[in-house]
Amino acid sequence: MFRLIDIHSHLQDKAYDSDRDDVIARMKEAGGSTIIVGTDRKMSEDAVVLAEKHNLWATVGQHPTDIPDEVFEYDFYKKLTAHPKVVGIGECGLDYFRLQVSGDRDQVVEKQKRLFEEHLRLAVEVNKPLMVHCRPTVGTQDAYNDLLEILKPKTSNLNPTPGNVHFFAGSWATAQKFLNLGFTLSFTGVITFTHGYDGVIKNMPLNMIMVETDAPYVSPVPYRGKRNEPAYVTEVIKRIAEIKGESEENVARVTLENAVRVFGLPALARGE
Repeated sequence: MFRLIDIHSHLQDKAYDSDRDDVIARMKEAGGSTIIVGTDRKMSEDAVVLAEKHNLWATVGQHPTDIPDEVFEYDFYKKLTAHPKVVGIGECGLDYFRLQVSGDRDQVVEKQKRLFEEHLRLAVEVNKPLMVHCRPTVGTQDAYNDLLEILKPKTSNLNPTPGNVHFFAGSWATAQKFLNLGFTLSFTGVITFTHGYDGVIKNMPLNMIMVETDAPYVSPVPYRGKRNEPAYVTEVIKRIAEIKGESEENVARVTLENAVRVFGLPALARGE
């Protein structure tokens, strides 16, 4: 039984090869659990194995920047979704952050869009929510706008709780568009060392917010510069509580309930 959840981590990453069991033990000691997120074939397989071994959860999918041959192994990922520990599809989406303005940019964007469409098709077929990755070009909302254009006509075919946009970094106007489609948004340790997210978090209803670490990346204060881990999600909860004028206990409780609702986690996760 646990009291809070980090809905997006990469515990199968090699950064944990020397002490993975200790990291998981610290998470559980803090009353936490996590969803281990796949980013390609191997990372998805490893996420499922690790989730089963430690009684956690997993998502399976192919990151938008992982398209060397534009092949999405649909049947392989579909087979993985049958595992009872798999609660979502992804991370999948669009990532324009490192795309250069060059002749092949449009081709790469189209490949990413086709890859995302395949994840959408799988999510509809197996009736599981999406774990969405979306990162725009600096100073724009371009990837968010393109993603929304793809999602709008298809959201009605998705799970009634269609999914979560992880590591949200868009504007309030963009956030509202995702919320209107039924997507939750999650925030990372970045919110502990910048005020750039405060407005969106303050405006959002708490029942549409989730918390994550994206471990091993973006460690929150006071762990900046060190490897991140799921136990540190408590710092994200603390900061959201400060921004919204809520108690940490209430933020932990509601964000856990949100994860249970969106990803179909067992009722036991709520302490029932």
